Amino acid sequence: MLQLNDKDKEREAGEGLGDVWASAAQVSTVGVFIILLGACFYICRPLLLPIAAALVIGTTLAPLVKIGARHRISPWITAILLGVGILLFAGTAVTLLAKPTAELVARAPEIGASIRQKLYVLDRPLAALRDLEKVFAPPGSPSVAVESSQLGVVTPLITYVTPAVAQLVLFFVVLIFFLAAQLDFRRYMVSFFTTRDAKLRFMRIVNEVEHNLGAYLAIVTMVNVCLGIVVGLGAWLFGYPTPILFGIMAAVFNFVPYVGAACTTIVLFGVALVTFPSLGYALLPPAAFVALGTLEGQFITPTLLGRHLTLNPLAVLLALAFWSWLWGPMGTFLAVPLTMIGVIALQHLFPPDESRLPP
Repeated sequence: MLQLNDKDKEREAGEGLGDVWASAAQVSTVGVFIILLGACFYICRPLLLPIAAALVIGTTLAPLVKIGARHRISPWITAILLGVGILLFAGTAVTLLAKPTAELVARAPEIGASIRQKLYVLDRPLAALRDLEKVFAPPGSPSVAVESSQLGVVTPLITYVTPAVAQLVLFFVVLIFFLAAQLDFRRYMVSFFTTRDAKLRFMRIVNEVEHNLGAYLAIVTMVNVCLGIVVGLGAWLFGYPTPILFGIMAAVFNFVPYVGAACTTIVLFGVALVTFPSLGYALLPPAAFVALGTLEGQFITPTLLGRHLTLNPLAVLLALAFWSWLWGPMGTFLAVPLTMIGVIALQHLFPPDESRLPP
């Protein structure tokens, strides 16, 4: 009897060890797939970034095409009008921002000197850091200054602008085609699934993504426009130069949670150091914006979005870090919509357990 019990225990231990190795193999397979997928996203960034941006924005604007179709307006006409509208909006924004931005860039030496003068209290700590760096940094070899030619300046500019223009063209082409043929594209994607349950699940995911993205973008855009107007009026009252620039900057940056508000605060503080005579007065505008941003981010926007459209702050922060590292600034703007799509898909593919754990 004792020998049988020992054999049963050994068999159970072997089965438990086999389950552990099976789980480890599954986790390893998923991990390798995620690593390869991330590498693919990184390598194919010039192609995937404009396509992903077009699909996200196209999914957000899809209800407008459907509304036009109900009124017997061709989807192609609605898609072209939406594409032209986006292009005109971007062109108007660039036109409004070009002059004040050029003025700030032209005043860069003056701004730097004024900031150094206002932040004289940091001279001693910065000098100590430089001395510490000299102690630990290895001595470098003497550098030889080489005068760059005009061709050497123009070549990097062409190298940067040409892919950007190609990606912009690809973005608008994909956006218009996706908006115009979204219903056909959806039917084509549904045909890949064999069972009725799989087809219905795919349609539910697409419909919920379309609804949530549209609602999210509409609410966040409304909030950011109001925030930009308030910031512009505040910049005008405080005496900032070109207050419209700071209003537009606050509205655009606020599409990126946390990071956008931090960048706006830094810019407001930097310009205030140059514009206003004392450091204490220069702290008032960024402090007022921090209070306004806290009110908007913690109370107004979550209340308008509701529970279903509110994402976990940690998930948003990790998504911002990941997509910013993977796709740069445009990835930062796409982080929240892509996270929403992923969360909605996971909720339908792996429904959460309704059981509640004890507190």
